[in-house]
Amino acid sequence: MSEKNLPEITIKAVLLGIILSVILAAANAYLGLFAGMTVSASIPAAVISMGILSLFKKSNILENNIVQTAASAGESLAAGVIFTIPALVLMGYWEDFNYIEIAKISGIGGIIGVLFTIPLRRALIIEAKLKYPEGIATAEVLQAGNDAKEKTATGKSEILIILYTALVGGFMKLLQQGFMMWNSALEGAFGVPFVRDSQGAGKTVFGFGTDLSPALVAVGYIVGKNISILVFAGGLISWLFAIPIYSFITGNYEIVNMDVALDIWSSKIRYLGVGAMVVGGIWSVINLFKPLVAGVKSSLAAYKDVNSGKKIDRKEMDIPIKWVGIALLFSVIPVFFIYIDVIHSWKIALLLSIVMMVFGFLFSAVAGYMAGLVGSSNNPISGVTIATILFTSLLLLAILGTGSVEGAAGAIIIGALVCSAAAIAGDNMQDLKAGYILGATPWKQQVMQIVGTISAALALGLTLDILHTAYTIGSETLSAPQATLMKSVAEGVFQGNLPWNFVIIGGIIGVLIIIVDLIQKKRGSDFRVPILAVAVGIYLPITLSVPIFIGGMIAHYSQKRDKSETSKKKGLLFASGLITGEALMGIFVAIPIFITANKNWWPKVAGFGWLGTVLFIGVCVWLYISVAKKNSEKI
Repeated sequence: MSEKNLPEITIKAVLLGIILSVILAAANAYLGLFAGMTVSASIPAAVISMGILSLFKKSNILENNIVQTAASAGESLAAGVIFTIPALVLMGYWEDFNYIEIAKISGIGGIIGVLFTIPLRRALIIEAKLKYPEGIATAEVLQAGNDAKEKTATGKSEILIILYTALVGGFMKLLQQGFMMWNSALEGAFGVPFVRDSQGAGKTVFGFGTDLSPALVAVGYIVGKNISILVFAGGLISWLFAIPIYSFITGNYEIVNMDVALDIWSSKIRYLGVGAMVVGGIWSVINLFKPLVAGVKSSLAAYKDVNSGKKIDRKEMDIPIKWVGIALLFSVIPVFFIYIDVIHSWKIALLLSIVMMVFGFLFSAVAGYMAGLVGSSNNPISGVTIATILFTSLLLLAILGTGSVEGAAGAIIIGALVCSAAAIAGDNMQDLKAGYILGATPWKQQVMQIVGTISAALALGLTLDILHTAYTIGSETLSAPQATLMKSVAEGVFQGNLPWNFVIIGGIIGVLIIIVDLIQKKRGSDFRVPILAVAVGIYLPITLSVPIFIGGMIAHYSQKRDKSETSKKKGLLFASGLITGEALMGIFVAIPIFITANKNWWPKVAGFGWLGTVLFIGVCVWLYISVAKKNSEKI
């Protein structure tokens, strides 16, 4: 921990933080639309910051911490945006992505998330003593880099790992997405014939496959064995059990292919995931209510010491609670006008503003707490968002009646604000944990969190526009799983066609999973079964769950072979590079298509279908060997 009062918010740190916030927000937006999951960018941001700031004569560890704080805020805001806002285009409420509206919704939601975390910092980080795994890992990376700088004036090998792996991930994406040298996935379906006594013959549908994406393997590596197994288990619930059972009971499928399996999954089976998500979101609130109330009381008591004139150590100084309260009151005003534009009733807009603030605080607190338990990458953001959208849709249905497009859009916008707030809250608590370990000044980090949030909010609208023009968000290329699901839930409530039977069955599955998790907790098992990880797998296509599972297994077996911290950090940097390279190349490929409005701008090179499989296997082996290699050199 740094006891010195070192410079933190400097010009170079602010500029670098803004740039990295925009870049990582764009990369994570692509990843989330493609994979349905996002990962924390704190560690790669910290490594990049160390490499760039090392070029200056004067730089220090707290400057690096400020940079990664701003950068990771941008990355987390991207999750809040891409999980929800594309639903407005998918449902036809927006014809295209409205840059100004996206900036307003995401910026306001993100800033509210920052403000809500301020009174929770002391309770969750200091008193609750939660793990905050990414926060601790980020602090360790920054400290190691600082030690290397002081002793050997070099720490650039870590950046080289990210650079090399990013080039590999980007090159594969260019060949696949740009030149179309191979299909993005290996997939197929088959039918098992059966004969009903009175209804004739048919086939039970089974589908399976894997995406050939190094980034998805990297996601699995980062979230680890436990979560990747649970995501895959959720996929098996849908694809190995639910789809075959549904096809056996309801249809005489004579022709079976992957399109048939996907149609069954998208129209019916994925709503099992909705039910499980809602149960998981409610369970999170119930489970965390008492500790959060106690934590808020403790934080308010600490702020009384500040007002009484007691001298407070700079490492305990947050943005004053008075200014937090004033900022939250003022933030209600733009939220109110956003809803006025949608609903055209000041009474309903006021009600929605209140609902948003209540859900925003509640789920920001839940996200902050859960980030301390399972990490930001595993945080149940989509679960609490679906619960928010379902509750708001039912509320607006009672007010506006069936068939209201404005009601469905209003529910999505509430979900977007809450999702942005919760995403920011979870990731920012990780940053504040890293700052607490390193001896940073909390209010300075909180200011930079706001700077990073605003920077990303101003960039995400353009990012979505570029990606939509090139790939069409909601298509096979960028399926936007969460946004598609949010749209289906909101529209289903107002159109009266939400398959409630599947939602209820999914809720029952969720309850059973919670019971299993409680049994595991009572046994003291390290392998827990968080409901929302399984629910994510239920509503993801199996082609995404499989490579995530592969990545988790690579992490388990490679780290089992070499358990050193050096090996773990090398694997994390390796995976981060693959994700960053593939995501940025996906955006790069889209830019000329966006500029020319010509979807065929890139020339197609056929006849290399085998190459994608070979390169995918090669990357998996390379990742395993790089991490599992005994007596690894220091990085």
